[in-house]
Amino acid sequence: MNQIHIRQYQESDFNRIQELNREEGWNNLVEKNEDTRQAWENSSVSYVVDAEGDGVVGYIRGFTDTCITLYICELLIDKKYRGLGIGQELLQYVHRLYPKTRIEMLASSSSHRFYEGQGYRPFYGFRKTFEE
Repeated sequence: MNQIHIRQYQESDFNRIQELNREEGWNNLVEKNEDTRQAWENSSVSYVVDAEGDGVVGYIRGFTDTCITLYICELLIDKKYRGLGIGQELLQYVHRLYPKTRIEMLASSSSHRFYEGQGYRPFYGFRKTFEE
């Protein structure tokens, strides 16, 4: 595996992030390009994973109040780099930054096993957009 490094998001990372979103089929984020860009600019938790020779291969984006809740909006690792512990490392990295918080996030049907394997437990929630 190439050497990896977790670092703070920079505006120059955005196009690569959108490539990862496109490859994953996260079309809502891709189609709402400017909204997604603003989301990154306004997020208190915004980190990318650089892999030596390959550039950005993953990211994590979210919000925190620093004391109670750390909410993860998105966590995505390039398919070529999955299964190497990078997602787990990203979650641990941001949780170490805010150790008093609990992590909350949504998971897809394909990712819930990953989170359960990391010791996360499911919880019940609701979602509604303004247009609904």
